[in-house]
Amino acid sequence: MSKNYQVLAKKIIDIVGVDNVESVTHCQTRLRFVVKDPKQIDKAALEDLDEVKGVFFGSGQYQVIIGTGVVNDVYDAIEKLHLVNAIYSQETTTTPTPDDQKSPLQRFMAMLSGIFIPIIPVIAATGLFLGLQSALTNNQVLQLFGTSSAAIPASLNTVISVLTGTVFSFLPALIVWSTFRYFKGTPIVGIVIGLMLVSPSLPNAYSVAGGTAKAIMLFDRIPVIGSQGSVLTALVAGFLGSKLEHYFHKHVPNVLDQILTPFLTMLVTFGIMILGVGPVVHWIENVMISGVEGLINLPFGIGGFLIGAAYPLMVLVGIHQMMIAIETSLLAATKLNPLITLEAMYGFANLGVALAMILRAKSQKAKANFIGAFSSQLFGVSEPTLFGVLIRYNFKPLVVTVLTSGIGAGVLSVAANSYGLAVVPSYLMYIYNARDLLIYTVVSLLTVAVAFIATNMFAIPKDILKSDQVQPKIVDDTIFSPVSGKSIALSTVNDPVFASKMMGDGIAIKPQEQGPVKVYAPQSGQMSVVADTGHAYGLTTNNGVELLIHIGIDTVSLKGQGFKVIVKPGQTVQKGDLLGEFDATVLKAANLDDTVMVIVTNSKNYQRIESEPNQSIQSGAALLAIQGRPEMTTATAS
Repeated sequence: MSKNYQVLAKKIIDIVGVDNVESVTHCQTRLRFVVKDPKQIDKAALEDLDEVKGVFFGSGQYQVIIGTGVVNDVYDAIEKLHLVNAIYSQETTTTPTPDDQKSPLQRFMAMLSGIFIPIIPVIAATGLFLGLQSALTNNQVLQLFGTSSAAIPASLNTVISVLTGTVFSFLPALIVWSTFRYFKGTPIVGIVIGLMLVSPSLPNAYSVAGGTAKAIMLFDRIPVIGSQGSVLTALVAGFLGSKLEHYFHKHVPNVLDQILTPFLTMLVTFGIMILGVGPVVHWIENVMISGVEGLINLPFGIGGFLIGAAYPLMVLVGIHQMMIAIETSLLAATKLNPLITLEAMYGFANLGVALAMILRAKSQKAKANFIGAFSSQLFGVSEPTLFGVLIRYNFKPLVVTVLTSGIGAGVLSVAANSYGLAVVPSYLMYIYNARDLLIYTVVSLLTVAVAFIATNMFAIPKDILKSDQVQPKIVDDTIFSPVSGKSIALSTVNDPVFASKMMGDGIAIKPQEQGPVKVYAPQSGQMSVVADTGHAYGLTTNNGVELLIHIGIDTVSLKGQGFKVIVKPGQTVQKGDLLGEFDATVLKAANLDDTVMVIVTNSKNYQRIESEPNQSIQSGAALLAIQGRPEMTTATAS
């Protein structure tokens, strides 16, 4: 049975502030708020909520780390509150921060992410094919079955080569396709241009480099070869081609656009690339690859340490996506990826830190968060650990991860045959070579152990060593009517969210007035929510009852028309104070239901909530009788 996240959603919105939120979206692990002022948000209060693993402000967004799977449910609950602008995008790799608010580096990182992430699965799959090929054609393995690699039919080797070689043979075509897609060009045009770059009619770049083939001389002066293995060439071709296509769409007559635009796009792009741009870009790429390989091969493991230690910080600031482009170039050029091996130690260091926290924590809520972070990290999702553990507790755990990740990377000298797999699944990238797999396994486990020991010695925060505080018992309370009218059962209102009591138990009131209706405080307390549109108020009473007064159904669409707000968020009010008013005539003219819902959003804390529907009631009269639970409750994670 799925959990109801309406209460958690409302608490998050209350703390962030309805009026403070410009918009909210989500990705795989976190809610992403674009807010007016992040300083208004009580970070400690957010982190204290069940299910919240941590918070972080970056890339122009206030990010609330929830965790894979659960974040979707929490976002859905926020969307149903209709209190803030929820703008979920199908492209989870992008962010809601407007481009003009991003730095050039942020835009560049977003571009690399948007281009390379779609092709990661096929490269990872090819790595598995290569690993299985190496394992199944290994003579030592085959000897167990009384045979050898020489007995494998040539036809079977040919079929296997299709599985293992296709992606890298046509990698530029995939990259040009994805680049066209990212820049909103026509992807099929992109893939054709990419296939042109690796056409078998052109001399193979690997063969030319190996001396077994020669470049063809165009006009007896310009050397032309294929672009096999050139990631940067494909990126430039994709960017150039997509921009040319947009240009031609604007300037070619509509009657000729469907045929002439693709023709001109492919002709001009391919022509530019083979007439000198392609070879120059490929040379630049080779220099970059040589530089990375030189760094990796620095003596005494210095290069590995620098890369392993820097990678957690790159993830923290969001620039790690550029490593995908470098890894792709390495794979295309050498069929091996030593870079991801060094970066992978970050995930194993995180496991050691999280495990130490789990075993030492006395706070059940903190322990639950650490277990969630550890479980996600096992499969390469590092955000819950990074934001909920490493930077949440005075950065000492982050220092442990940085140093142990660097040390683990510094002693490694093996290479993967793909990328896209992390932590536990990452071992599959080394099955092609028994020696490399053994070294990677030993070093990764030692990295976990060193991080575990270092965390226990230097980085256990005092906060998690304290048991959860015991809350006082929930006391009885009475809620009074905010408006005059006729009480009706909540289950009968014309809104499934309220009627199903997803947001909590309560009652509804049908106002009798046809003009202005005054809305009064139903109890003394503090205003937690005041919608700037005037259609909703949140109030936490002095006895801890959390109330939502929601005026009408779908009235947020009026954008404040017909509403007047008197109070402000955070304001203390007394029972009977005027909160605001609304004009029932305006609602009816817009064909909107003017029913007022009074919801106890923390209903689960109470033993019974009594109401009397079908009664004429005046504002200020008793509306709900709330009976508290006599037992004591402990603040543990759900």
